[in-house]
Amino acid sequence: MQACYSQHLFNATSYDAIATAIITLQAFAGMWINAFIVSVLCIAWVKKKSFNSNEKILLFLGCVRFWYLCITGLYCILSTFYAHCFYVYPTPQIFVAIHSFLNSSNLWVSACLCVFYCIKIANFRHCFFIYLKVKIDRIVPRLLGAFVLLSLVFCILVYDVTDKDYRDNFNSTSLGNFWRLAVRTDKHFLPIIFATGLGFAVAFTAVISSALLLLFSLWRHQRKMQTNSVKNLSTDAHIKAMKSILSFFLIYGINFTCLVLSLIYLRNQENPVQFYVSLFQYAFPAVHSLILIFSNPKLEKTLLRSLSRLKGKVCMR
Repeated sequence: MQACYSQHLFNATSYDAIATAIITLQAFAGMWINAFIVSVLCIAWVKKKSFNSNEKILLFLGCVRFWYLCITGLYCILSTFYAHCFYVYPTPQIFVAIHSFLNSSNLWVSACLCVFYCIKIANFRHCFFIYLKVKIDRIVPRLLGAFVLLSLVFCILVYDVTDKDYRDNFNSTSLGNFWRLAVRTDKHFLPIIFATGLGFAVAFTAVISSALLLLFSLWRHQRKMQTNSVKNLSTDAHIKAMKSILSFFLIYGINFTCLVLSLIYLRNQENPVQFYVSLFQYAFPAVHSLILIFSNPKLEKTLLRSLSRLKGKVCMR
């Protein structure tokens, strides 16, 4: 055990330290951004004693991303400088299970937010779409609960499989990143890999479908209003939501590509590509949350007001 720990300390090069510093700074910035979203929404809830569906999704997403980035930063620091912690059973399994739960929740709730925007803003006369528009406020809490249960089931399965692999291959298990511990290419890990890839694909398909439907709705609405020179509020709502969803679609596409690459490079975790994949993957929650702030008038005004106050205090000093 001591020999393994000494060997890891020897391998903790300056490259590892720099990579850890970059990912930790990313995680800290993302935690601050999501903590801001959660605090603003909670203060608003205390004042008006009610939550709409959009705020419920944003609050849940902010909480999930805050803890996801917290676990990520903590893991990077511990695995680089205090690797002996991961030789204590069942620390590796717990880290992997929590990470899987939070990552799965993050992806599904992000897709749910995109679908919610589409249903609320787009205008279609199909009976099923009208039904969803009317019932969406009641469906959202149940949908969030279903995502939690689904992520919890996946978390338990990952813990069980990782625990079996840990017991069988403790001496050969490396401590480089989550997927090194959570997913190996052994045959009993193939169902987990397949389920993970399927979950990524379904969530990405939901995002693509929502973006295309909203784009079509915007195009059709503009055709109807093209003879009207008056600026229409519905058009403004369409354009603002479309910008937000297209931005999300772009970064979600990059994140989806990185997630797929993380599965492809399981066999060779020392490949430099894996570092850049992790870099983009852990930047996604922070960047998307920042987009959500600037696409929400309440959050944007609060952020700009807070920054102006902070700037004033700094100037006074």
